[in-house]
Amino acid sequence: MAIPSVKTTPLPATIGPRSTNKSALAMMTTLFFMWGFLTVLNDILVPHLKAIFDLNYTQVMLIQFSFFSAYFVFALPWGKVIDWIGYQKTMVAGLLTMAAGALLFIPAAAAPSFPLFLGALIVLAGGMTALQVAANPYVAVLGPSETASSRLNLAQAFNSLGTTIGPYLGGMLILSAAPKTIEEIRQMAGDTLHTYRLHEASSVKLPYLVFGLVLVALSVAIGRFKLPAMSEATHHEHGAAKGPGLWQYRHLVLGAIGIFMYVGAEVSIGSFLINYLTQHSIGNISELTASRFVSYYWGGAMVGRFVGSAILQKVKTGRVLGLAAIIACLLVTTSMLTFGHVAVWSIILVGLFNSVMFPSIFTLGIAELGPLTGDGSGVLIMAIVGGAIIPLLQGAIADRIGIHHAFFLPAICYLYIVYYAFRGSRPVVPA
Repeated sequence: MAIPSVKTTPLPATIGPRSTNKSALAMMTTLFFMWGFLTVLNDILVPHLKAIFDLNYTQVMLIQFSFFSAYFVFALPWGKVIDWIGYQKTMVAGLLTMAAGALLFIPAAAAPSFPLFLGALIVLAGGMTALQVAANPYVAVLGPSETASSRLNLAQAFNSLGTTIGPYLGGMLILSAAPKTIEEIRQMAGDTLHTYRLHEASSVKLPYLVFGLVLVALSVAIGRFKLPAMSEATHHEHGAAKGPGLWQYRHLVLGAIGIFMYVGAEVSIGSFLINYLTQHSIGNISELTASRFVSYYWGGAMVGRFVGSAILQKVKTGRVLGLAAIIACLLVTTSMLTFGHVAVWSIILVGLFNSVMFPSIFTLGIAELGPLTGDGSGVLIMAIVGGAIIPLLQGAIADRIGIHHAFFLPAICYLYIVYYAFRGSRPVVPA
């Protein structure tokens, strides 16, 4: 079965720069930081919009569904844009698209309208997809191929810096210190309810206006920066290699499933964390306080990626990935079976072991693809759609059996990653 080709980043398996281009890598880290910061703000929007629009868990998970579905829809088109205008201009276009999405939050809040919020998130994520498709493989070719996994972990660490700061700052700017209960909201009359929704929704206007302006400024900075041209990472129409089809590479296909599972598990936990920690039997804390714990969850991923970048210089990627997934699964299971502080800190610690998973699965998945590496990269980025599907499934489960035990779904995801790390990631090059 053939797929549409992402003709943008066929990274040679053995050929690349002998040393890392540090100034270009530093500029790339600003992009990783920014999309991490804005992605994690969804974890603040989930409880905020849930209360404003009186949504159940399934309905409010449409936030993550809309956002992460954009990766599946836009990954291949952005790949073709890179082929037309190059990496740097595509990054600028992606940042401007993100800015447009951020500014659309203002009319969505003025309405206020949940569908308009979802539309703004789709535009924001559409621009973010351009950065993902361009920046991940670009970082991989900024230095020696044998240290690509370590380098991508380092760049992802700055992504996690954004996800660490985002919940804390977003909680202060968006969440109310003393929100009304859902019972109080349901007792409001029509005009009073509309006025309340306008007031609460307006808290997103200033933050997303600022984010939009920052993204425009960053697009100007990226556009003016002299990034090195990577001719070896650019598709050549007349240089297409003949050989096995993409879907014949088993480790790539299983790696795409691994990315689907990992992103789904990580986003599910982050999305439900505030509602989970406010439960009387778990943390019994306010939403504003819980938003700070979300920072600890993503902060663990940041620490783990800095540490993982060093460990992966010496230890095989599959071994590190497998051990991290085993511990993550055990921690989620522990949180499901306990209450109070144990349940709180076991679920928070999952972030530490999530850290190395994306860059490790990504580099294992594109191993030994040769001239098909760019196409493989596009497939793996499309698999980020797991962040749309799995949280929605967990929301439906939570509506039926409760939020506490719905975490069995991320635990299953981590079990699959254990399999991929030790068995499924072994490259088997088809004849």
